[in-house]
Amino acid sequence: MPTTPHDSSIELAARLDANARVGHLVSSTPLSSSIHEVVLAGQAALLCGVPGNDVMVQLTNPAGKLVRRRYSVHSVDEELDQFTLWITTAHEGPGSVWARSAQPGDEVDIVGPRGKIVVDSGADWHLFMGDITCLGSAYRMAQSVEAPGKVVFIVETDHADDALTTTFDEGIAVTGIFVDRMGRARDDPAGLLSGLSAFAFPPDRGHAYLFGEFHVIKAARVALLDRGLDDTSITMKAFWRVGRNNADHGEPEKGD
Repeated sequence: MPTTPHDSSIELAARLDANARVGHLVSSTPLSSSIHEVVLAGQAALLCGVPGNDVMVQLTNPAGKLVRRRYSVHSVDEELDQFTLWITTAHEGPGSVWARSAQPGDEVDIVGPRGKIVVDSGADWHLFMGDITCLGSAYRMAQSVEAPGKVVFIVETDHADDALTTTFDEGIAVTGIFVDRMGRARDDPAGLLSGLSAFAFPPDRGHAYLFGEFHVIKAARVALLDRGLDDTSITMKAFWRVGRNNADHGEPEKGD
């Protein structure tokens, strides 16, 4: 049976109006050169909230300090009481080390649901942009779009096998644009912007969701504004930033 969450998780959950639980790891499987699929069990519906939400996982950094990392929920199976995270492992950090080394049955201290980003139910088309860290949240959000609907993905990848896809209900029009980084710096927006230039906005009302590296999504926002999308139709969330480790609470530090 699951044990009690760490005291700090209980306090944090109370402060955030969220939930603290201890689940267990079902599996951790490499899906591509850069992405591991981590499946967790226990209180899935309670912890995962709605599409766009994420969970905070408590980990230990190389110095032995407890830290948290936030991961968007890729999918929820309420019947099995399980949920899935897609975690990037192309770097060295507490989360990537955990995803690669986790074993079935491991206990995991989790706080959730977190996040304020949700699907714009009034939009006719939905554009998801970012690097591969966006795939988990983007696919779960896009799968919640009701038919008839249009979803578009513009995603920058480092390896061909990182261009992971998923399934959608009949009646959803799906366009995927995967852009090869081709050795560009990870804070260089050129690749993502080239993908955006290949996308012609449909005539109806759209909403763009930007997830990924801090500087890249800021540049993408400016490009979308230049294309005529208004600020209320752009949602952005930096998952990480070049040159800085995420803070102990799991998010990148603020600032220019």
